[in-house]
Parts: sequence; structure tokens; C-alpha cells
Amino acid sequence: MTTFKDRATDAADATDAAAGRLSLAQVLEILAGGRLPVRFTAYDGSAAGPQGAPFGLDLLTPRGTTYLATGRGDLGLARAYIAGDLEMHGVHPGDPYELLKALADSLVFTRPPARLMVDIIRSIGVGQLRPIAPPSEEALPRWRRAIGGIRHSKGRDAEAIHHHYDVSNRFYEWVLGPSMTYTCACYPGDEASLDEAQENKYRLVFEKLRLKPGDRLLDVGCGWGGMVRYAARRGVRAAGVTLSSEQTVWAQRAIAEEGLSDVAEVRHGDYRDIAETGFDAVSSIGLLEHIGVRNYSSYFGFLRSRLRPGGLLLNHCITRPENRSEAATRGFIDRYVFPDGELTGSGRIISEAQDAGLEVLHEENLRQHYALTLRDWCTNLVAHWDEAVAEVGLPTAKVWGLYMAGSRLAFESNGIQLHQVLMAKPDGGAGLGELPLRPWWTP
Repeated sequence: MTTFKDRATDAADATDAAAGRLSLAQVLEILAGGRLPVRFTAYDGSAAGPQGAPFGLDLLTPRGTTYLATGRGDLGLARAYIAGDLEMHGVHPGDPYELLKALADSLVFTRPPARLMVDIIRSIGVGQLRPIAPPSEEALPRWRRAIGGIRHSKGRDAEAIHHHYDVSNRFYEWVLGPSMTYTCACYPGDEASLDEAQENKYRLVFEKLRLKPGDRLLDVGCGWGGMVRYAARRGVRAAGVTLSSEQTVWAQRAIAEEGLSDVAEVRHGDYRDIAETGFDAVSSIGLLEHIGVRNYSSYFGFLRSRLRPGGLLLNHCITRPENRSEAATRGFIDRYVFPDGELTGSGRIISEAQDAGLEVLHEENLRQHYALTLRDWCTNLVAHWDEAVAEVGLPTAKVWGLYMAGSRLAFESNGIQLHQVLMAKPDGGAGLGELPLRPWWTP
């Protein structure tokens, strides 16, 4: 039987025995309880983990050690990796899913006894435990963002959206594919392509909302206008709104190129500035994550006020698998991907919608579909890696590969979910009589 001592022997040569210091590899082995699932090498010449492992991590610089030691949760690893101080082996940077899965399946950090922690701190060096400036791609911590306004104020929301969505339309074209749809697809079968699954998602939303030629649709947080154009092609008068200037330019051009300008529009602005009312339907696909849980009541109340009596609302968003956790995202996701993002369970969403006067008709979980969507986005990023790096830079491209692969893992393991909730604005107690008794859409 292989013991901890046996596994650590390949790191022993790098240990300064005279000073009683541990090598970096030994420190990691101790913290991992001797269960390191990948090969680890470090700039001090030490190594740990199974020889011949298909995946590996190479710590290149003392700065990387500082990032790892001072970053809470996944933030330290992300900083070291994005800054180029930590390299992954055995996976492509556009899709490090398999390495992340190996770590998630087997790696559990433990807190060693106090005396051993003293040895670890002495070995690393107190100087390595002083926080340093993070990579420039990182958003400010939440307390410093307050300078830009209260969380989820219009100004601060606009800045958060700019951070994530105004990267580069060309970059998004490579990652998302022709559909330019940055939300969970709905796969009709195992062999369906990403584009087929995104078209199927729009079809599902369209049918759930019972849209027909001549109806009016409002799509809030409309992205590059995929839902707006889908509805407009079918005779629906569709208006979309987005806080991203890059998305607005792309969507307006796509609408003009398709000859849909007489029935479709995309506006640059906040959904709260929509003045029109009487819409037959409202779609919100991937917006609620940016709203803030404490604003759900006003959010659903506002969307209800834009609907005609009897009108339908479809909310599609990422959720937690329960309703107890703190809603705010932390660590890597908050600092590099979705600043100020908040997630909660579908139960909280349904409760808030009901309390805002909406009647919930149906909900379903598309968790597995989002895992497949992220798989296909990563495949696209790998295929266009060189172009993507040239367009947005290596650190940003690495952020996207890490974020999408990690999110895929989270959806597969039920760490997060994706729920569609269909609801209606009641009409004097009798206005929903026009709806069929059973679901009228094709799953």
C-alpha cells in the first residue's frame, strides 16, 4: 500500500533539511491530505502527485505562490493561472474541463495541526503571505465598487454589464456560433448541434408565450437580439433592450440585414426605462441573475405592469438548487465573470413572482441542457483559440475557458441549475380562461 511518505519522496530532494523547511510540493501534499489527483511541479524543483498522471499543474513563480496563499477559495488559483504564474497540462486552455473535474472529484483540502501550519508558513515565507495586486482583468472588490453607486443601481448595473458583455462581438461570434445566443440552449436530442439547440430554445419560449402574428413582445436583457429576431420572423412586433452598447450595435445591424426593421428593434438602455405598456408577452432570458434578489419584487412588478391583462411572462435564468444560501456570487465568478451577480433557488423566484401578482403556470429545470451548451461553447473556443487570443488577449481568453469549463462542471454536479418559469398577468379573475387546460407547447 502506497503511503503519504512514499508519495512525497520525489519532493524530498527539494527540501532544505538543514533549515527544516518544506518544499512547495510537500506543502501541497500536506494540505491535500496526500490525495493529490494531478501531477504538481514547482519552481523550487519539487514535485508531487502521481507520476504519469494525465493532468498536471506547474507553479512557475513566487508571485504565483502569493496568489495561491492569499486568494480565498478559487480566487487564488484563478489569479495565478490568469497571470501566467500557474500552467495547466494535459488540457487545452480553452477547455480545461477534464483537469477541473479531476480536482473536483478527488481534491479535498484539510487544515493541518497548528504546529504543522507553523512549519508551512515558515517554509512559504511570511513575505509570500502579503496580498499583492491581482491581474488587471479582475474587477474591483464589492466594497470598492460602491464608488460607482449602490449595488444594482442603473449606473452600477451598466458597468457590470460592460465588464462582461462588451468584450468583443467578434470574440462572442467565435464562442457562441452563428446564433449569437449567450444563454442555455435546449437540446432536442443527443445529436443536436449547438445552433439547432439554440433555435429550439427560442421555439420553446415562443410557443410557451403563445405568440402569434401581430402580437407585441418585449424582450428584456435581449443580448444580441436572438429572441427578438426569431419572433419578428414570425410576424410578431418585437422590442428588445440591453445595457450593452456592443450588443446593441450588432443586433441593430442583424435586424437591418434580415429586413426586419419594420417589426423589430433593439434599444440600448435599462429595462426600467421602457415606457410602453400593453405587451402581449414579455421574455426575460438570462437577465434575472443581474437584478439582485432584493429587487425581485420591483422587477416582477415592473414586468407585470408592461403586460396587458392576460399577457404571459417567461423568465429563464440560472438558479441555485436550494433557497437558503446567500445570493451573492463570490470569488472567481464575481471578480472575473459576473460582477454583482446573484443567484437563488427557483422557489424564491416563484414566491416573489406570485407576491408581485403574477400567476405561475409552469416551471422546468434545464440544468443538463446548460452543461451541454457550455461543452459546445468550449469546443468553439478551442477551435478559434488563436483568433480569440489575438482579439482579446491571452488572459481574457483563459478566463473564458476556465469559467465555461468550471460552469459546465457545476451544472453537471447540480451545483447550479437553469429554470424557466412561465407566468401570467391575471385579468379580473377570468382572463386566463383562454389558455388550454394542459401545456400547449412541444417540449
